[in-house]
Amino acid sequence: MAITSANQLELLQTAEAVAREKMIDPALVVEAMEESLARAAKSRYGSEMDIRVSIDRKTGRATFTRVRTVVEDEELENYQAEMTVEQAKQYMANPAVGDQFVEEVPPVDMGRIAAQSAKQVILQKVREAERDRQYEEFKDRAGTIINGVVKREEYGNVIVDVGRGEGILRRNEKIGRESYRPNDRIRCYIKDVRREARGPQIFLSRTAPEFMAELFKMEVPEIYDGIIEIKAVARDPGSRAKIAVISYDNSIDPVGACVGMRGSRVQAVVNELQGEKIDIIPWNEDVPTFLVNALQPAEVSKVVLDEDAERIEVVVPDEQLSLAIGRRGQNVRLASQLTGLDIDIMTEEEESKRRQAEFEERTKLFQAALDVDEFFAQLLVSEGFTNLEEVAYVEIEELTVIDGVDDDTATELQARARDVLEEQAQRALAHARELGADDSLIEFEGLTPQMLEALAEDGVKTLEDFATCADWELAGGWTTDNGQRVKDDGILEKFDVSLEEAQSMVMTARVLLGWVDPEELEQGNEDEIDEDAIEASEDEA
Repeated sequence: MAITSANQLELLQTAEAVAREKMIDPALVVEAMEESLARAAKSRYGSEMDIRVSIDRKTGRATFTRVRTVVEDEELENYQAEMTVEQAKQYMANPAVGDQFVEEVPPVDMGRIAAQSAKQVILQKVREAERDRQYEEFKDRAGTIINGVVKREEYGNVIVDVGRGEGILRRNEKIGRESYRPNDRIRCYIKDVRREARGPQIFLSRTAPEFMAELFKMEVPEIYDGIIEIKAVARDPGSRAKIAVISYDNSIDPVGACVGMRGSRVQAVVNELQGEKIDIIPWNEDVPTFLVNALQPAEVSKVVLDEDAERIEVVVPDEQLSLAIGRRGQNVRLASQLTGLDIDIMTEEEESKRRQAEFEERTKLFQAALDVDEFFAQLLVSEGFTNLEEVAYVEIEELTVIDGVDDDTATELQARARDVLEEQAQRALAHARELGADDSLIEFEGLTPQMLEALAEDGVKTLEDFATCADWELAGGWTTDNGQRVKDDGILEKFDVSLEEAQSMVMTARVLLGWVDPEELEQGNEDEIDEDAIEASEDEA
């Protein structure tokens, strides 16, 4: 079919119809047509030619042109699309490298194969434009709730029609054993929108904690207005959830506002979440107080917080233990997710036994090391001394406050403690040398003999070995495996070495070995300080 024999306005009418159907810019469809016609012309005139097509946006007339670019003599490779300056002189007055000579060529007759190829190009371009339009429309809607209609279910995953696109609700993002049939209405949380080869992928979720938070925002006007804020959400989808809220208006009870009159507000959320039981908890800046609230309905006797380890010990009455833990550990697990801390729960009896065991252990330590009787050793433990270092290096006044301890006795106690510590250090250093600890590591500042011994026992025997260690390998840390937090024991963890101290020592070792430029390290520290200062000023503002 010759392009000239067709009604030229049909091109524009077709472009507008396709654009209207796919809800994309008509200019994109016209550009696709131009490209498809150019491809058909190349198959007629030769693929090495630079053939271009321009469709008049008003008349629909298609103009076919051949373009040849002027290049240097030695760069001439394609005789059909390029020419030298000398060759160009017969077509142009003063040709220069980079100039283009454009001449119109006759329109082509589009055969069956060329027409099919042109159709494929147009369809491909339209699909790409449609995908781009969908991505631009949905990328800013991530983090919101959307209503859709179920189209079909594939291998447990639900394909949802969300208006101008399709979303996917994966099997693990459904609540419990939810099942849907085509044309069922569904409400989901847009978890992520990604641009992929097959088009924008809209990932939906009904199990995300944010889904519950958004539902409460829809049901509770105070949350929508910012008077009440949701600080944390923890869910066991389809079973139980905990949500922590705080009110910035003293006259409004955050828990009561979320519950609503006769529970109407929270019940609307529960119904949407397939009967998931929801505990609404008042948030508190004081972590122990917040944790006591989070463990409701169990009663808590005592809370011991270890901020460095991000762990917390909770003591409950014996009869409250099962309630605090919950069925299959659900209550304590949700409380842990809500607070971001690892929680150890024990009964009052268990805590009493543990404290008694610690008391006896420290008493025996002081008896053996300081050569004192049991009563005197118990006095030291009762005053809060836990190890020999504390006895050896505290201010002498802290020992003389103990009944029966004068200056001479305190001085003698400290001398005995230091002698024992010195002897232990010598033994540890000798053992480290026996294990092969190198002088480069022994002379490194910041490592005690006991630390050197622990490092050598773990195979870290030279400064190079030490410099290759990660901070968490030395100080310990936590990793998440299949949703469970797993403890990574550090080589120097028992010596209370923090992650920051471990990182500082490792970087110092790398500087000494010449692996890191000290100026770059110093600049990096200054950048961190600047960032901290900026954050602090923003917080003050």
